[in-house]
Amino acid sequence: MLAESLVGDVLGRARLGGADFAELYVERWKRRSLRVLNGEVKEATSGLEYGAGLRLFYGTEVVYAYTNDLTPQSLLELTETLVKLKGLAGGVDSSGRGGLDFRKEAPQGLHTPKIPLEAKDKRYRLERLLEAESGARIAPQIKQVQSWLIEWEQDVLVANSEGVWAEDRRVRSRLNVLAIAQDDSGAQTGTTGPGLSVGLEIFDLYPPASVGRKAAQQALTNLRAKPAPAGTMPVVVGNAFGGVIFHEALGHLLETTSVAKGTSVLSDKLGQQVAASCVTYIDDGTTPHGWGSAEFDDEGMPTERTVLIENGVLKSYMVDRLGSLLTGYRPTGSGRRQDYTLAPTSRMRNTFIAPGDTPKEKLFEGIEFGLYAADMGGGQVRPGSGEYNFGVKEGYIIRKGRIEEPVRGAMLVGKGPDTIQKVVAVSDDLETSAGMCGSLSGSIPTEVGQPHVLVSEIVVGGQAG
Repeated sequence: MLAESLVGDVLGRARLGGADFAELYVERWKRRSLRVLNGEVKEATSGLEYGAGLRLFYGTEVVYAYTNDLTPQSLLELTETLVKLKGLAGGVDSSGRGGLDFRKEAPQGLHTPKIPLEAKDKRYRLERLLEAESGARIAPQIKQVQSWLIEWEQDVLVANSEGVWAEDRRVRSRLNVLAIAQDDSGAQTGTTGPGLSVGLEIFDLYPPASVGRKAAQQALTNLRAKPAPAGTMPVVVGNAFGGVIFHEALGHLLETTSVAKGTSVLSDKLGQQVAASCVTYIDDGTTPHGWGSAEFDDEGMPTERTVLIENGVLKSYMVDRLGSLLTGYRPTGSGRRQDYTLAPTSRMRNTFIAPGDTPKEKLFEGIEFGLYAADMGGGQVRPGSGEYNFGVKEGYIIRKGRIEEPVRGAMLVGKGPDTIQKVVAVSDDLETSAGMCGSLSGSIPTEVGQPHVLVSEIVVGGQAG
């Protein structure tokens, strides 16, 4: 995207101007969105974003700036501005690039789409979204269906003053469906949104009619559901998006963004038992076509499969460059950012509880009264402590070991580090689900996941009595 000579000039001048380390991040990002509501197109947008961010380290002090003007003059002026922020006399040294010799690393195409986004036109996409709506119209109570497709094509270059030159191409597609069911008792919703690092084969992997039907079934289930009971009880948390609890209430506590500051309750706990022995927790940036996968992170480091917790013992944190400098822990290829306007921080990629060896049906045996949280919704988490409350999108009462009537309005309340200690059993049916995660470096695509898990007790907020 930029000439090697220009990149070398920018980084070399930053180093000669006094920076200990300099990094240039360049991206070209094309995004498309098509949204259909009740059979009518409501939105059809596309946009191209192009820019660069320059980050300079002075020990553990960091300065960052960005621009969407990638001319040589603009980039060199940006470099001089950052150097002057540190008050170095004379600004940028103009004597050249400082002898940089880049080690170029090109992507291996591990996540290359089978059907490129440009292979089909808008009509093809519209037809698939209408199929999703048709699949959702399974009962007269379904009053509204919204379906939309999101597509990304992102080309990234990361180069730094240590000679790293990493290029990556990231293509992502996501199909979302929202169904609203209504009768005399009121209205309820159902949603689903599969996404992967793929092209238009998303429609083959997740047939639109099936996606629509799943959303509608959830809405209809909630329409006939009774208010959830309240109290402390055993909870079986469903697979796939059920993993959002531990993503939010545990995963963020393992990022050096919080660990380095000592604000995480899991700081300085390496080698200690922090979860039940049946729990192994992994963050994997190499998952083929994973929604949060990439060949290189946004600091130009190859991504990896990082075992965070193994059989309950804390083995690693998620570490970016700054986090490594502050803590001494090795980088794990976890530096991520929303786009060039933000500096990277340590972030999750595809994070999940590894499969256990307990058949799903065995999890329910022996539960006299409890809750089956089949699908999770959104919630809130208190940073540092992992205290959380999450809504249950689809829930059922467990009575005498059997899944019984559906309930709605359930809220799970707890503390991530405590809840992970109370996992009694882990099933063998791992599934993952796409989502967007917000933190200091913006909103990024991440996968959450787990098999079904049995937690001995969680506080369930609902309707008392």
